[in-house]
Amino acid sequence: MKLKWSDVTPEQSYLDRRKFIAAGAMALLGTPALALAGKTSRYSTVEKQNTFEEITNYNNFYEFGTGKTDPASNAGSLKTSPWSVRIEGMVDHPGSYGVEDLVPDSALEERIYRLRCVEAWSMVIPWLGVPLAAILKKAGPQSGAKYVAFQTLLDPKQMPGQAYGGGIDWPYREGLRLDEAMNPLTILATGLYGRVLPNQNGAPIRLVVPWKYGFKSIKSIVAISLTDKQPRTTWQMLQPSEYGFYANVNPQVDHPRWSQATERRIGSGLFGGRQETLMFNGYGDDVASLYAGMNLAKAY
Repeated sequence: MKLKWSDVTPEQSYLDRRKFIAAGAMALLGTPALALAGKTSRYSTVEKQNTFEEITNYNNFYEFGTGKTDPASNAGSLKTSPWSVRIEGMVDHPGSYGVEDLVPDSALEERIYRLRCVEAWSMVIPWLGVPLAAILKKAGPQSGAKYVAFQTLLDPKQMPGQAYGGGIDWPYREGLRLDEAMNPLTILATGLYGRVLPNQNGAPIRLVVPWKYGFKSIKSIVAISLTDKQPRTTWQMLQPSEYGFYANVNPQVDHPRWSQATERRIGSGLFGGRQETLMFNGYGDDVASLYAGMNLAKAY
């Protein structure tokens, strides 16, 4: 007989297992102990992974500060359980759903993806999550839906960077075309390195779109909305000449203030040098067809 989690775990711990495991994972920061398991995926890269310490201590998450170590220092104020995500807009089955319902532990896949930041640094991260397409299909996209909009939690008490402002119109917003959202590479992640997602990495649920610059992969999501209009996105609203809606990794289109032709792999050391950036971050075989006929220098 196949056992369920509820058969082997005390009921109270089972009901709050994500919070329980998250606390244990942080206490065991330097150990390889697993908290979650995911099925292996053909989409995973075989490149050397960054360490757990590197991934969890070098982050952009302005809700907790603008420095790379600020999120790790300040994100402990975020309460991630219970947590629900609203699915709304042009769907047949709108509603508010718990993270454990959207992304059950039994459905997790391990996706070892390259992450390329618009700032020209990169990592390789072993995420745990599920394809966004599976969630959207259950929600029932209506025929006129063309885009998917995402929104982060707005709570300055838990996210002190929102109180500071920094010129950003909070909450953080992002968006994808529906066909991008339905691509099998696009996932909603709830873990990394076999552990529940740390707060500084976007707990309890975040988007991961590996062929786009990292700022597209919105963290701590509370709302997903399907719409027929291109959604406004945070960095595009803040500085449209520098950050476009698509944000595809493209070494041939420089940022106005620096080159995108090469990148610095975090953890490579002071003399590790730079490596060439790949078109679509190396995922062109799976996504290039989405942009056939488009001028990617203008649709940046």
